[in-house]
Amino acid sequence: MPASRAILERLIGFPSLAGTPNHAIADWIAAYLADAGAEVARLPNADASRMGLVARIGPAVAGGVILSAHMDVVPVAGQAWSRDPFALHAEGGRLFGRGTADMKGFLAAALHAARAAGQGTLARPLILVLSYDEEIGCRGIAEMAPRLGPHLHAPALALVGEPTSMRIVTGHKGKIALDAVCTGEAGHSARAPLHLNALHLGADFLGLLRAVQGRIAAAGPRVAGYEVPHATVHAGTMRGGAALNIVPERAEIGFEIRHTAAEDPDAILAEIRAGAEAIVADARHPAASITLTERARYPGLETAPDSGAVVAIRAVLPAGTALGRVDYGTEAGFFAALGCPAVVCGPGSMTEAHRADEFLTEAQLAACEAMLGRLVATLR
Repeated sequence: MPASRAILERLIGFPSLAGTPNHAIADWIAAYLADAGAEVARLPNADASRMGLVARIGPAVAGGVILSAHMDVVPVAGQAWSRDPFALHAEGGRLFGRGTADMKGFLAAALHAARAAGQGTLARPLILVLSYDEEIGCRGIAEMAPRLGPHLHAPALALVGEPTSMRIVTGHKGKIALDAVCTGEAGHSARAPLHLNALHLGADFLGLLRAVQGRIAAAGPRVAGYEVPHATVHAGTMRGGAALNIVPERAEIGFEIRHTAAEDPDAILAEIRAGAEAIVADARHPAASITLTERARYPGLETAPDSGAVVAIRAVLPAGTALGRVDYGTEAGFFAALGCPAVVCGPGSMTEAHRADEFLTEAQLAACEAMLGRLVATLR
């Protein structure tokens, strides 16, 4: 049985949904780390409804290791769970519960590693950076990042423990999430041609997004190793209209841009803004507008396979552990932007996350414990 299973059981018991107050889980973790001998700093968000944590065990010197995890999980509403999602259940070598894979399994192993680190003397520090609201666009780490500098001490490695089935991820895409609000003019549907249908503006805007995506797919930069080797432009939601006999005056579209680390997402966004202005001009109506508002963004990651960070993590994993890239995002790009060499490696599979009966195998948790144990040993 993995030694961190008892910690994972406590963590799963906190329904720390993204976008909701997280003081209960943050307080428990802070107390656990303080008892392990860590120096713990709290980094609240603007209204103090959410709390991030930074903890250090060992001296405040360069060359340490960061373990990065988020405390929040996605909702369970609308999912057909066969067991209580906020109580750990073990069956057939699997540990079931919301967040077991994404990513309280790694968090539990990191807390276990911190206690082990505190039982001896470290020459270089072990630093835990624990965020909130990762599941809604990495908002927590984006708010924490400007305040992290004094706590990091030029580490040699930032390890982000998102579920990768314990393979090493050296690259992932970045993302900008946006809302487009299309404004027309309301009126009776019997006089529809005399007004401006906001849904029509929205349809034209969707056409624009598809055209930009088509251009990128045909001629945009490509990076090998991704399932989709180029940037993507995706519309995920569209809302508008109140009744069939009313010309709608407002339509809302949620969309995103995902890009490789070397690409400038603002250049893609500028193309979309220019296209939106052309749609409004073509409408020839004084009420017409399309307003774009950014909701969240996080940077991509590209760490060289022969970098010191990758060499360090390969040294504490089984020989032949695979390297790769993933299309989804993590907090690793923020650490890279702060000058911390970053890689992603953690227990569990993303295919088992965010779904009913989410699980992590005991074997994966044990493998993560072993990796972190060897990593802590390099700091002594």
